[in-house]
Amino acid sequence: MRIGIITGSGTYALPGLEAGEPAPVETRFGTVPVTTGTLAGADVVHVSRHREGHALLSSAVTHQANISALAAAGADAVIAATVCGACDPELELGSLVVFDDLFFLSNRLPDGSICTLHTEPGAPGRGHWIFDGPFSEPLRQALLAGAREYGQPVRDGGTYGHVDGPRFNTKAEIRMLMGAGVTAVSQTAGPEAVLAGEAKLPFALLGYATDYANGVNPEAPTPMEELIRLVGASTETFAGALAGALSALPSTEVAPTGTHFSWD
Repeated sequence: MRIGIITGSGTYALPGLEAGEPAPVETRFGTVPVTTGTLAGADVVHVSRHREGHALLSSAVTHQANISALAAAGADAVIAATVCGACDPELELGSLVVFDDLFFLSNRLPDGSICTLHTEPGAPGRGHWIFDGPFSEPLRQALLAGAREYGQPVRDGGTYGHVDGPRFNTKAEIRMLMGAGVTAVSQTAGPEAVLAGEAKLPFALLGYATDYANGVNPEAPTPMEELIRLVGASTETFAGALAGALSALPSTEVAPTGTHFSWD
């Protein structure tokens, strides 16, 4: 089983990944640099969503192209990693979260268009992705096992809240998300979950809390220096947890999440 890995802020190359240079993969949504190699003995294809040097802010990430490129490169499933702001004051900074639900009401890409791979009227495969939970349970369990093996504190379950960037959120916006039960927020993984679902690629999301979102801890807001330090520390943490997760994956292919109601 070949696993697609998407990494974000602070992780532009995966430590421990044995691979050559990224190679361009052409898709109908654009060209994506994809790295093919092995991590912890597993066959992986890696995409850095922000590209080297953080060239793409969250408002410019090419989500449709990224998921399409991973599919074209032969990925059978996708694991994504994101640094995030904690909306739950009990979530310890520097800890991991393996999310089990998604808050992404806008369902839009950074340019404002609808978040979907089904962009052409009448195209084969067009339809609706129908699911109970958006994340693959076998992949979630592998991520939990990988985090525990690495020795990092990890929360089993939580709602990922997608917010639009590149700005951070107001206190009022965070209060709204907290009211919806959001555990942590970032600016990229909502479209990835939806597009992977449409592509019939099982998907799971690993978060690393780098700060408390605006107003969550009003007596002690996270200093910028601490945020920067934790973003830097996330690189090795993600690499270690992902390596452990790859070792814990099922020996057989993982089924896609949910079903598709197609109009073919």
